[in-house]
Amino acid sequence: MDLDLLQRTLDELGQPRFRAKQVWEWAARGAAGYDAMTNVPAALREELAARVPFSTLEVEREALAKDGTLKVLFRTADGRPIEAVLMRYRDGRRSICVSSQSGCPLTCTFCATGTMKFGRNLTASEVLDQVLHFRRIEPVDHLVFMGMGEPLMNLDHVLAAVERLPDVGITNRRTGISTVGWVPGIDRLAASPFPVRLALSLHAPEDALRSQIMPVNDRYSIEEVLAACERFYEAKRRQVFVEYVMLKGVNDHHAHAVGLAQLLDPRIYKLNLIPYNPTGSYDGSSRDAIAAFRAVLEEHGLTATVRLTRGQDIDAACGQLAAKAPA
Repeated sequence: MDLDLLQRTLDELGQPRFRAKQVWEWAARGAAGYDAMTNVPAALREELAARVPFSTLEVEREALAKDGTLKVLFRTADGRPIEAVLMRYRDGRRSICVSSQSGCPLTCTFCATGTMKFGRNLTASEVLDQVLHFRRIEPVDHLVFMGMGEPLMNLDHVLAAVERLPDVGITNRRTGISTVGWVPGIDRLAASPFPVRLALSLHAPEDALRSQIMPVNDRYSIEEVLAACERFYEAKRRQVFVEYVMLKGVNDHHAHAVGLAQLLDPRIYKLNLIPYNPTGSYDGSSRDAIAAFRAVLEEHGLTATVRLTRGQDIDAACGQLAAKAPA
């Protein structure tokens, strides 16, 4: 729900300040609506239902994968498309991937969101409503800002959402924020009080190739980005996850693996190789190619994991549902 509108409405109705906390606590526990809030007066519940929509988002489409992954395309009150995904794991984890912007201004060439027109930053309430949608289905315990948009370009609203996530069941230490390498945002995140994880989308070991894949590299070079990540590590003492999407014939050669191993200090970085969920721009590297790439990394002293691919049968890659939806 729009938490600012909620507080203004309660103030207009002359309600005590604790009412907003009561309403939020019910929502954070997965309440389906105002009717469930038994310690809030019935007349006030009716007033809130009429004046403050229970969610800032409308569900436009849902898709459920064979592996249990659930993807939702939402629309904001002003018609902007955004996506979020619930990933269910066999060990019991329930992780949510949320968006921080509608569209993205940074046009990474492998990303479906990058082909969309940038809309706007999301508010903290719109971020939280993605989470609350899934919380109403089942308890959740992990979250990544790895959906549509660059979270560090909307850091005020992202951190305002992060502050409330523990109420929903997601601690800050189980919250990850992914960036393409937005250096001012990395430094601001390092200075914040929240012990979140940082993930860097790197995808190439040298500047020319990275600029081809990710135009933001023309603004912040690999050297500048890694220096910022190392400042984050010094401030938080939390390793940085490096995401590396495997693109067939583009960034998956032997020389790329060697260059990556020489670039990354294993004390500071954990490397995650990502099988590509095709969006039309590239082909994904084969399993054999990914295995060979990983072997070269390990020969040179850098440990890498391969991300478990989820939701391929429902267009789970970021931006795919929104890119196919009518404007």
